[in-house]
Amino acid sequence: MNTRRPLIICYLAIVLAVLVILMGGWTRIMDAGLGCPDWPGCFGQMTAPISAAHIAEAQQNFAGVEVDAAKGWLEMIHRYMASTLGLLILLLAVIAWQKRRESGYPVGLSLFLLVLVVCQGVFGMWTVTLKLLPPVVSGHLLGGLLTLTMLILLAGKLRQSAKPAKVVSGRWIMRLAVLVLFMQILLGGWTSANYAGWACTHWLSCVEGQRTELDFRSGFSLSFDIDQNHQGGTLSQPARAAIQMTHRVGALVVMATMFLAGALALRNSASRTPALILFTLLIVQIFMGGANVVYGVPTWLAWLHHVGAVSLLLCLLWLKERYESEVHYE
Repeated sequence: MNTRRPLIICYLAIVLAVLVILMGGWTRIMDAGLGCPDWPGCFGQMTAPISAAHIAEAQQNFAGVEVDAAKGWLEMIHRYMASTLGLLILLLAVIAWQKRRESGYPVGLSLFLLVLVVCQGVFGMWTVTLKLLPPVVSGHLLGGLLTLTMLILLAGKLRQSAKPAKVVSGRWIMRLAVLVLFMQILLGGWTSANYAGWACTHWLSCVEGQRTELDFRSGFSLSFDIDQNHQGGTLSQPARAAIQMTHRVGALVVMATMFLAGALALRNSASRTPALILFTLLIVQIFMGGANVVYGVPTWLAWLHHVGAVSLLLCLLWLKERYESEVHYE
């Protein structure tokens, strides 16, 4: 089975998916999610306004909306990149359909990716039209992570399509680690979408020397006013504090699960290197999380924390693949 062409396209899609996720994080951190108040264009055009005439026209056509060309371009570049990724995934689906009669070709996964990226486009539209509604923003992040993960899984299946499947002992631990990390990144997205990163100012407790009220019911409620602009956050301080503290507890769960998966992987030579890199990334990520609290979530550090989360996911998926490539069977 010749999988060279779809594998190259898949690798390109993986690189682009990582860039889209990182660019999405930067757009979110820079408060540029509503840099373009309409969709799919920007102030009625397919590019963000840059000239004085275009800015004046945008201000006239969208009265009451701030026209910030820099934020508009951030949002549009993110959309251009995401659209290109969608085209690559569409191409993978077309190739899969052409090879649907070839035994072992991952047709179902290729078509699932196409459905997933279409859903991502819908969530991208809702992110704008529903004015950064937190459940939509978090769902959009989850969809991006799933897209990246499925692309990596597709690449693995394309590389190993001619090889027999193996059952590896301890595989459930690797899968649990991936699931836990997914949930923590999603919780981080919920923290960001609700602007809860500033809710607590002490790295261990929420506010040093004070007992802080935590409103978990409001913090994790999915009931929001869809007509309200959610930029800047709408939740109370106790609700945001509950989100922030839950995210910290999640970090401890991630740390325990990652160390368990890494310790298991250290037993095998093929997975030892990704395990050591995972440990390093995990320690750096925890320190960056604490630094964000201490220094008030500065832009550059918040984005590095986002980069760290994506790096952890990539490293964990690499570790999982290397570990499962070992010839140890149950």
